[in-house]
Amino acid sequence: MEEIAAFLEAGEETVRQALDRLVDLALVRASDDGLRAVRPQAGLMLLLARAEAEVAARQHEIEATRTAIGSIVAEFSAHSSADVVTRLEGIEAVRDRLAELACEAEWECLWFSTGGAQASDAIEAAKPLNQTALKRGVLVRSVYQESFRNDPATVAYVRWMAQLGGHCRTVPTLPMRLVIFDRRAALVPIDPADSRAGALEIYIPGVLAGLVELFEQVWESGRPIGEAPARDGDGLTTQERHLLKLLAAGHTDESAARRLAVSTRSVQRMMTVLTERLRAVSRFQAGVEATRRGWVT
Repeated sequence: MEEIAAFLEAGEETVRQALDRLVDLALVRASDDGLRAVRPQAGLMLLLARAEAEVAARQHEIEATRTAIGSIVAEFSAHSSADVVTRLEGIEAVRDRLAELACEAEWECLWFSTGGAQASDAIEAAKPLNQTALKRGVLVRSVYQESFRNDPATVAYVRWMAQLGGHCRTVPTLPMRLVIFDRRAALVPIDPADSRAGALEIYIPGVLAGLVELFEQVWESGRPIGEAPARDGDGLTTQERHLLKLLAAGHTDESAARRLAVSTRSVQRMMTVLTERLRAVSRFQAGVEATRRGWVT
């Protein structure tokens, strides 16, 4: 010990601690002659075997915990099987329940995210839920409104989801917020105009079938993230055609903006572009010309 300390110009206590650590790592072995260095290959293989054993033990603990949670959930469900609709009051209750359902999900999560920019607290709450599900191999499909592209934080979150394996598409408008887990449970807002008021947790098979069909129809019409806005035979994007339909139905710029989750200025800017393309001198003339061309039905 003294010789090693002198050679390394280090204190004996420091050398003793280093040797103890090497023994723990199986890179030094005690023998009758004192301590002997182990061939690196043999020592590292033993170290790897220990690590694998620790991982296996940890995995066993996780599976045991999962089984225990499943038993508790099953027992709870047995006492509340009659509750096919549960009212969740307030955003915190909704987030807590979403966390539970995300952990229980086995193969699929479907999301409608209304509005443009997602609130920062909503993003932070959703991140671990989606990450946990995706790591377990759960298929996550999310539909956002086109206007989210105007918010850098939401764009970054959606791209992060895509990198983890999530599938994301966009549409001009969405009917409401919606989350469906394994096609057996769904959460819809109590008040579609205020998603923070709370949600209804639904287990009614007939209602779930309708919500899943609604999701699939919207999903089919959506544009995958990363693709340029598609234009139809008239050269219109889906968002532009929706705007024309809303204005033709009597919506003001303000109400159309709310439906499209964009600013009123964005609506006015789109209408200016469309008016110029129609070679109209007023919005009224643009409406007449759009109808004549069959852009509005």
